[in-house]
Amino acid sequence: MSSVPAAVALYSFIIVLGSLLGAVAVVWNERPTQLVRFLAFAAGVMLGAAFFHMLPEAYSGGGWWAFALVPAGFVFILVLERYLVAHAGEDLPGDHMSGTGRPAQPGQVIGLTAFLGLSTHTLFDGIALGSAVEEGVGAMALLAIVSHKVPSALSLASILKTEGRSRGSILLLATLYGLMVPAGAALYFLFDAVLQFESLAAKALAFSAGTFLYIAVSDLLPHVHRHGKDHPGRNVLALFFGLLLMFMLARWMGHPAGH
Repeated sequence: MSSVPAAVALYSFIIVLGSLLGAVAVVWNERPTQLVRFLAFAAGVMLGAAFFHMLPEAYSGGGWWAFALVPAGFVFILVLERYLVAHAGEDLPGDHMSGTGRPAQPGQVIGLTAFLGLSTHTLFDGIALGSAVEEGVGAMALLAIVSHKVPSALSLASILKTEGRSRGSILLLATLYGLMVPAGAALYFLFDAVLQFESLAAKALAFSAGTFLYIAVSDLLPHVHRHGKDHPGRNVLALFFGLLLMFMLARWMGHPAGH
């Protein structure tokens, strides 16, 4: 298992770097960046990761009972978003612009609330990464998380920028946001060591699949529908390309989905 911490560390570094690059793209760019097709692709990747990689591995390691945790993960993020935190950070760059195309006034958005809400999501992405690496599908989880975190970091940076925060402050918060991934992975391994639940990795993977499904169908796809009305066909193709990519990777890597 010595390779597991090394893999988690490497994947976490890639995710943190991706989050930071997403923020940099906003900090040094004065024009709003449209990410509709990338978000559609990210939704496809997350759905594909859940159905073709995470759920088959969860079943392989935990049996049918592991699937009971899929709706638990879905509902947990639903409750977290709708009732416990203000989920402002998933909006596309440009959502917080006034009708004249100028940035909204600082009082109209709450960057810190967006940061806390997105960071909570990212913490559970770290748990998903840790369980996925332990179950042998870490690379698939990495692809799914990166495809979601880069546009999310870009969106968070856009919100912070409209509030007039400094470049250093935006980059610092974006880095802390990305660091929630290794923090979540460490939390998973701590629980695994202390609680000693049988097939904890499989159960955590099923729970994480539920969170991935919620993010894809409740966060990403609604944004694609709202912002991608000019080219719906291209967005559908991007969605199916993400699904196809994960399906082909499953077959190529020989996971249960490809058997």
